[in-house]
Amino acid sequence: MERGVGVFGRRNTRRWRTPGSTLLHISRPLSPCSNRTLNSRPWISLPPGLDHSTERRLPTSVLSQSTSFTQDFRKAKAVAKSIFGLLDRQSKMDLNEKSGLALESVQGEIEFQNVCYAYQTRPDVKVLCGFSFTVQNGMTVALVGKSGSGKSTVIALLQRFYDCDSGRIMLDGVDIRNLNLKWLRKQMGLVSQEPVLLNDTIRANITYGKEDDVTEGEVIAAAELANAHKFISGLQQGYDTVVGERGVQLSGGQKQRVAIARAVMKIPRILLLDEATSALDSESERMVQDALDKISVNRTTIMIAHRLSTVRGADVIAVVKDGAVVEKGKHDMLIAKRDGHYASLVALHTSPSSEPSASAAAADVYSL
Repeated sequence: MERGVGVFGRRNTRRWRTPGSTLLHISRPLSPCSNRTLNSRPWISLPPGLDHSTERRLPTSVLSQSTSFTQDFRKAKAVAKSIFGLLDRQSKMDLNEKSGLALESVQGEIEFQNVCYAYQTRPDVKVLCGFSFTVQNGMTVALVGKSGSGKSTVIALLQRFYDCDSGRIMLDGVDIRNLNLKWLRKQMGLVSQEPVLLNDTIRANITYGKEDDVTEGEVIAAAELANAHKFISGLQQGYDTVVGERGVQLSGGQKQRVAIARAVMKIPRILLLDEATSALDSESERMVQDALDKISVNRTTIMIAHRLSTVRGADVIAVVKDGAVVEKGKHDMLIAKRDGHYASLVALHTSPSSEPSASAAAADVYSL
């Protein structure tokens, strides 16, 4: 028999069909059954313009079209499996765990002892390797360096969002892994680059995270310390003003000052500033920086900053490169080392090729 010719002499024109078209052809013999069912049930009424013929084809059409979403169903199933796997995973950091030490008083001395860490998603890449550094009680330390050098990881490890792979982090001579996690985080106030505000009143955002009852005087005192009371009082509803989702009703500088007031409410012994002024304009930066300078007094402060105007007043500047501290000292001492890492960073970002305007150079806000 000639290839491609059927048993009755006709050329075989059968083609591969999609699952939808196959379902459409399979369901056609069922149409008479559907018709008899409708005719035997006169109480079933059809919408205007829809006859029995159209109605018989409708389920078949819907079923055939639904098969086009098979790939989407499979993708959704895989995504759901990943999400539920993440939700069901037991974290090593249990905030409700009652065990662990709680020191009677915190001096605020922090010591990193040969800390090494790599994220689980990239176990072969060491973000920190041999990181050793000591922050004295009440000292303000600035961490500078290129992006990806491990600065933000230092703050995350200090708050025990992760545990270091090797080495130790000490608080007043005690390994932080031996401290109660909830108590440890209560000793720290964090102000990040993009503060997260709740869709609630300014008062609620300031007092958020404070378990004890808070008086109105304490809220105002925290706002005044954060240079926020003046602009809050100028609002029509004052402290009862709803800031909107993620604080959209406030400017960047206003949101940052509310976040600072929230950090002050905890009365933290340790203050962590993760690029708190990097996203602000010059005027907002000045006001926020004034607030940070006030709340940093008598507190151990670790700041990450990319602006020279922010870090030059720190007690110690530590240059982080490839996950380790390669240079440390005060601004004047480090800038005097012409071939040093800090001086190279300053020279790189103050060169005419990297700064588009002379006014920016005069403002001393170079990125480090």
